[in-house]
Amino acid sequence: GSNFLVGWGLCFVLLLNFAHLLSALGSQIIKGRKAEKKQMMYMASVQDNNGHICGGFLVSEYFVMTAAHCAPKNPTSVVLGTHNLKKVDDTMRYDVKMCKHSFKDVLSGNDIMLLKVTRLEGNKVIKPIKLPHPKINLKENKTCSVAGWGAIKSNGESVDELQVVDVPIINKDRCQSVWQNMLPAKVICAGGYFKNKGICQGDSGGPLVCDNLAVGVVSFNNYKICDYPNVPNVYTDISKFLSWIKPILKKKKCY
Repeated sequence: GSNFLVGWGLCFVLLLNFAHLLSALGSQIIKGRKAEKKQMMYMASVQDNNGHICGGFLVSEYFVMTAAHCAPKNPTSVVLGTHNLKKVDDTMRYDVKMCKHSFKDVLSGNDIMLLKVTRLEGNKVIKPIKLPHPKINLKENKTCSVAGWGAIKSNGESVDELQVVDVPIINKDRCQSVWQNMLPAKVICAGGYFKNKGICQGDSGGPLVCDNLAVGVVSFNNYKICDYPNVPNVYTDISKFLSWIKPILKKKKCY
């Protein structure tokens, strides 16, 4: 029955190489919808010289937040102010410098990074998203959303038009047990887990948004199984990193 399948699924998860397991790099939105124009104008496409590598989101006039595991891809710029990556001009592209939290790999946690952006002069459509209160309490099954340019099916290609999908918050203890206690401490679980909605490769670094606050950063899913994953999707919990984030935003420089 289903318990047998879940058991096998978890054995399979544990047997997988961790490096493979954890790659939401190149993640995409599953069973989502196109983002409406003029909404989510904080969304950023983090890019290298060849194009989109990760998602991100504007959190102040000078900084885009994304996932630390996007750093090895050497992001050189962010695109802000468009949902369609086919329609990008020079006024939407900004050079960036990385500010990383101490980070080893996604299972160790701290999968969060700020990108210092050249000043956003003249771009009137973009608008930062607010960050949560340190004591934010996300109720189980609360509906939040996640957006990105990632693939829309397992092993798919990234897409040109921004997709968004609603995902429920999943109880942390239950998430930890389904993940066989492999999760780092400062994370939020939402979507995935036998639901056909969630993140996929290419969505990494994008925001988990609840009540118009960016509460999480897309970190990882189960070895690129996006369509019907047997474990929840995992996000870095932004509220646990505010003491690192706030001074950087205030002083407008990396430490």
